[in-house]
Amino acid sequence: MSGWIEDYALIGDMQTAALVGRDGSVDWLCLPHFDSPSCFAALLGDEQNGNWWMRPASGEPRAARRRYRPETLILESEWDTPEGSVRVIDFMPPRGGAPHLVRIVEGLAGTVRMQTAMRVRFDYGNVVPWIHRSGTELVAIAGPDAVWMSSPVPMEGHNFVHDATFTVSAGQRVPFVMTWHPSQVEESDHLDAEKALSRTERFWRQWVDQCSYEGEYRDAVVRSLITLKALTYRPTGGIVAAPTTSLPEEVGGVRNWDYRYCWLRDATITLEALIRSGYTDEAQAWREWLVRAVAGEPQHMQIMYGVRGERRLAEWEADWLPGYEDSRPVRIGNAAVGQYQLDVYGEVMDVLHLARRSGLQGGEHVWGLQRSLVNYLEWCWDEPDEGLWEVRGPRQHFVHSKVMAWVAADRAVRMIEDFGKEGPLERWRALRDTIHAEVCEYGFDARRNTFTQYYGGKELDAALLLMPEVGFLPYSDPRIVGTIEAIRDDLMIDGFVMRYRTDRDDAADHLPGEEGAFLACSFWMANALLSIGREKEARELFDRLLALRNDVGLLAEEYEAKKGRLVGNFPQAFSHVPLVTTALNLSHQNGLRRGEPAV
Repeated sequence: MSGWIEDYALIGDMQTAALVGRDGSVDWLCLPHFDSPSCFAALLGDEQNGNWWMRPASGEPRAARRRYRPETLILESEWDTPEGSVRVIDFMPPRGGAPHLVRIVEGLAGTVRMQTAMRVRFDYGNVVPWIHRSGTELVAIAGPDAVWMSSPVPMEGHNFVHDATFTVSAGQRVPFVMTWHPSQVEESDHLDAEKALSRTERFWRQWVDQCSYEGEYRDAVVRSLITLKALTYRPTGGIVAAPTTSLPEEVGGVRNWDYRYCWLRDATITLEALIRSGYTDEAQAWREWLVRAVAGEPQHMQIMYGVRGERRLAEWEADWLPGYEDSRPVRIGNAAVGQYQLDVYGEVMDVLHLARRSGLQGGEHVWGLQRSLVNYLEWCWDEPDEGLWEVRGPRQHFVHSKVMAWVAADRAVRMIEDFGKEGPLERWRALRDTIHAEVCEYGFDARRNTFTQYYGGKELDAALLLMPEVGFLPYSDPRIVGTIEAIRDDLMIDGFVMRYRTDRDDAADHLPGEEGAFLACSFWMANALLSIGREKEARELFDRLLALRNDVGLLAEEYEAKKGRLVGNFPQAFSHVPLVTTALNLSHQNGLRRGEPAV
């Protein structure tokens, strides 16, 4: 069975990624891209669904120690046995041609007997390939996929698995290189594992050297930025929400979604984090991906797209997979792509305005896109929608969605006022004022002094914490302070913030079961507390959140406090991005922030 979510570490080549467990097993890998079918899917079932493990033949199967090499995405796992100690170095070199997964076994002390076994299962664990030898290499082929295995250690096949036993002594290093090709390719790319290791280490350290943050949380910030870079699809600049699908928000439940796509909701906070950390090239690539993805008629803009800008992300269920700890169904694709979410217009306008303020270059066609979005928004902003959290219940007039409609109008006005763009200034000012007045009238509960999740409702929503961040009202406004306090009192459970309550009859999402605390919301709360002058509380919450990271500094989407474990897809960009921005704010390294007036 797969381990706990926090047992995994991430390696990747900025086109796909693998999860490696503490037991030395690669339990998840999609090839050749993030959204391709997996060749290892034990994460969502067991070893018969595909994995590749490497560990000592005796002793504790879990590594005694593991870490990333400083400021890299190279994983080192170490085992101690009665015979000696051994290290396994796992990494994926930044891709030039074919994707490679490299594992180097290094003897540290004594002579250790090692075992390895590989089960390649294409199409999410559903297809057992035909395996043959080509010279010294093993080749696994089925349909469009081929995996080649190269190593000085011969692997023997039986019962649809290839394994080997070998020894490694102190100072000795034994490489294993796995390469994917389309099945029609008759010869593998030959990779020198040691040279690839040096090149990969150099790449990551040079990339980290660009980081401008030097505050007290640098280690956490750098690890989060490396993770964000690893979740970037390098050919286009798109950033996936996570490299996994169907890791459950409630273990054993049905809240299991495919996150291997790019959400517009992440756009502005991701751009802000990259720019404020010194990564303007990545920010530019992300902005350009977004502009290409949303090009077209504004009424057809989606909430998410594929890494190359694909629009068809049809959802289906891989019913042969039992799911992570029996959490069914396992979903491939995401039906939320067809939802109507009003907030995306604000997200796009906000990110393009932030990019313009930061000096990122964009052609006049970008302003044309912005104009068309706001022109369309004039006709649809007062419609109900599914909201930021993609509820699968009835549409509502979600307050956050209306606030983001206000953001769209506001950024259009500011593009004219601050940067001399041409547009109907007075009309858009009037639109901005109308939306603002309606939100304050229908989205605010004066008796409790708090904004609510949707018009006329009583429930709260952690997304309301973003109202002052986008500039709708200042943090000093009593209504904002009241909202922060109300969310803290109602949605903060066991020390962490829920998105909204799922344990009440009028829960907006209309899904069975519950979920963990959404970690991004807790970072938003820390930032909100800091911004209203409660720095001590903010730091205490931030420190609790940092303590939730696993031993190599990674966070999932949510945290289940009662069981003390991470849940949801992993690692989650939407958790690591607000970690970066909150750390910058706590270190008073403010820089460029969304919602602030242009300088």
